[in-house]
Amino acid sequence: MLGPGIITGAADDDPSGIATYSQAGAQFGFGQLWTALYQLPLMLAVQEACARIGMVTGKGLAGVIREHYTRKILVGVVLLVAVANIINIGADIGAVAAAGRLVVKVPFWTLAVATAVLLMVSEVVITYKTYASVLKWLALALLSYPATAFIVKQPWKQILYATVAPHIELTFAFFFIITGVFGTSISPYMFFWQASEEVEEEQAIGMPKRKDGSPKLPRRLLRNMRIDTLVGMIFAELGQWFIIITTASVLFKHGTTTINTPADAAKALEPLVRSFPNSGQIAKDLFAVGVIGLGLLAIPVLAGSAAYALAEAFGWKEGLSKKFKQARAFYAVIVVSIVIGLLMNFIGIDPMKALVYTAVFNGVAAVPLLFLIAKINASPRILRNHQGGVLSRTFVWATFGVMGLSAVALLFTLIFQHPAY
Repeated sequence: MLGPGIITGAADDDPSGIATYSQAGAQFGFGQLWTALYQLPLMLAVQEACARIGMVTGKGLAGVIREHYTRKILVGVVLLVAVANIINIGADIGAVAAAGRLVVKVPFWTLAVATAVLLMVSEVVITYKTYASVLKWLALALLSYPATAFIVKQPWKQILYATVAPHIELTFAFFFIITGVFGTSISPYMFFWQASEEVEEEQAIGMPKRKDGSPKLPRRLLRNMRIDTLVGMIFAELGQWFIIITTASVLFKHGTTTINTPADAAKALEPLVRSFPNSGQIAKDLFAVGVIGLGLLAIPVLAGSAAYALAEAFGWKEGLSKKFKQARAFYAVIVVSIVIGLLMNFIGIDPMKALVYTAVFNGVAAVPLLFLIAKINASPRILRNHQGGVLSRTFVWATFGVMGLSAVALLFTLIFQHPAY
């Protein structure tokens, strides 16, 4: 029952997510803890809508946009996703390499190149399901955050209050990080990935088709998709919640309000291993395993969602279920995306800053995409009797509104508080 939803949820807590949530906790304490609770229904509504669009139409998001909207809109959407994903890939490759250096003292460039080569070979040669089934076990390293949160004495009443009561600071720094928090949680690549993977799932089980080519959906398949998506999004938001709690209670509380290196972020896990000799290194090892595992899981999702978007837009053969020779252009996009992302790490970009800036870029880029998803979700012409219900339509439009307001607030504070920018 668990498939695209749980993989999307795990990939959501990628290195960019870990860095952004860690910075939120270190810089603002429990001040942004409420985002984990209030993002959950928004994420769930958007991902359920994207999955349902893929299942009902038998096409990915770009394919649906190509069929029902103008070419200008299609090209704009696809370019937005491709650029956002490549930037995210570059930041994640840098993070995996930087985290690896906490464990193995080899040059950064060696680890970055090795990461890129491993990912290209894995995604092109090995089926993604086989690859992801191994990497999902590495995602269990995220459990070190809730474990640390329960080991450290916590003001649970204050934490619960901060989770329920939104806290806003009218500063550039606050809106910069909160846009990153929204952007790394509700990201463009997630929309395209889950829709396309639902189509792949249907093809894998040989779903019967109607005369117009759309699949005949049994009710249980939609029900299973919703359970899968719910579990995945809860997993993602619990990860965010515990990372903020841990970094707030370990770093912010002791005066570390800025995370400049992976080693700084790893300090949040030191209470978990304090009773062991060389606890600082063990904390770094735990942090590195989490970042590396989630990076190796998320980067193929990013490259794959860019490939799906471009292949559907230009009518190329697509799908991770196909061999390389059956979908050369599709796999070429994956390879080129990873190569460009790799090269970004050799122009002097700081890996930790790149992760947070990438999350902010995703937060802004998601706004026009959410507008289109909301329109498609509400269209009986496209989805027939499977269009979104009142709750689905309300929450998808609400997500568009929240993300739009976040981007506008960031721009407003940027102009009026940082005229030098």
